Amino acid sequence: MRTISEQIKIIKETKKIGLMTHVVAGYPSLKETEILILQMEKAGVDLIEIQIPFSDPMADGPAIMKANDVALENKVTITDTLQLMKRLINKVAIPLLFMGYYNSLFHYGVEKFCKEAKMSGAQGLIIPDIPVDEEVYENFIGSCKKYNLSSIRVLSPTSTNERIRVNVKVASGFIYCTAISGTTGSKNEENKLTKQFLQKMRSATKIPLAVGFGISTPDHIKKLIGYADIAVVGSAVIKKIEQAGMHQTRKYIESLVAAGM
Repeated sequence: MRTISEQIKIIKETKKIGLMTHVVAGYPSLKETEILILQMEKAGVDLIEIQIPFSDPMADGPAIMKANDVALENKVTITDTLQLMKRLINKVAIPLLFMGYYNSLFHYGVEKFCKEAKMSGAQGLIIPDIPVDEEVYENFIGSCKKYNLSSIRVLSPTSTNERIRVNVKVASGFIYCTAISGTTGSKNEENKLTKQFLQKMRSATKIPLAVGFGISTPDHIKKLIGYADIAVVGSAVIKKIEQAGMHQTRKYIESLVAAGM
């Protein structure tokens, strides 16, 4: 499995913008999640975030919330998610990351989780609800560094200059920029503001930028070329799985990959 930096180098050498997709571990089932990840890689996806099921995914819209509910009904645990990653480590070449909420890590044990996440093959963690201010108490970023995991910071168009400054200082791998200030799956109708935000981020850091929230069509991705390194599509993929099944989902993902070329 490649590191995030290795994959971003490939993106820059061969594409105008990369693609990261999102799955929820245990949706529709653990076995289907594994198959879906393998299909995503074959479709040309560059990175995949695997969400740890949680009962109150506050940054996520209805589609991903529903997927979390299904995964929890399937009794998928954080241990199951780690084991899923471990089964995939020798099957995929692209980086896999864990996405989740801090409450899950806190109850599992932050350092324990970081250690096991790295052992399972994860290349980074996206935990949107753990602010830098809490680092002195929680040692989340410190644990990521200890086990060589990228701590992906999440910033939005409403982030102040100070919030940007402190997050950029500790970020690694890439920075996840939200295209809108709402939840995942919201309509992306703020293209001009998104570009202004990304230009602001470009001037603040040389760390690669990923953009998600409201990204769902090839046209959305084309409009991000030159502004970001990675487009993130989450809710739209989950909706496609529910509505059309995995075969049509792969075709949809292939259209997104082609848009970034």
